[in-house]
Amino acid sequence: MAKYPTPHIDATPEDFGKTVLMPGDPKRSEFIAKSFFENARPVNDIRGVKGYTGFYKGEKVSVMASGMGIPSIGIYSYELYNFFDVDNIIRIGSAGTIRKDVNIRDLAFAMTASTNSAFGAQYGLPGTYAPCADYTLLSTAVEEAKKLGATYHVGNMLSADTYYDDDPHCLDKWAKMGILAVEMEAAGLYMTAARAGKRALAVCTISNSILTGEEMPPEDRETTFTQMIETALNTAVAMNKK
Repeated sequence: MAKYPTPHIDATPEDFGKTVLMPGDPKRSEFIAKSFFENARPVNDIRGVKGYTGFYKGEKVSVMASGMGIPSIGIYSYELYNFFDVDNIIRIGSAGTIRKDVNIRDLAFAMTASTNSAFGAQYGLPGTYAPCADYTLLSTAVEEAKKLGATYHVGNMLSADTYYDDDPHCLDKWAKMGILAVEMEAAGLYMTAARAGKRALAVCTISNSILTGEEMPPEDRETTFTQMIETALNTAVAMNKK
């Protein structure tokens, strides 16, 4: 049943492309639209969560911020999938590595997303659900990253509910299980997509190392994040043609 506008998105299904890029930061949403889109137009600004639709390489594509954390991306992705006829959401953001072989500026694709969140409890499943990316989106994005010459990793990432955790050793335990890096949204996006029968992928730029304390200089972030953005946009173009 149609339900738009919603309390969070003041738009119609025609306002969105079939693929939506979803950074956490509304300012990055605006940057992507102005820097990469042709004929970009705003489609949402409720609560300052900016959304835009335009054309990239001749294909209609959208970008809209998710805010921080699983509850926030859970709201926006649910509405896009279920009320606005969006098929694919690609989260693009930053992550902190907890592995020695994953370096600053590398790309990390979340094939699966472990979490310490109780978000999945709502589904009442008789076991533990393993949130995972859509394979078509993932494989397409990896091929696009290769074309750009990106250094990338594919594996399990942690979607954490806690940025400041009371257990100072909690990430050591996740690192023992081979987690690539830590971010805060992918697991919620993957579960929402699965329930809606839609596609989702999270790709992040490694902006810092939690192991060493090394951080990407602020002046480097825009140019480094561009490789991630172009990977996601080229994936959107490829998905439109499938």
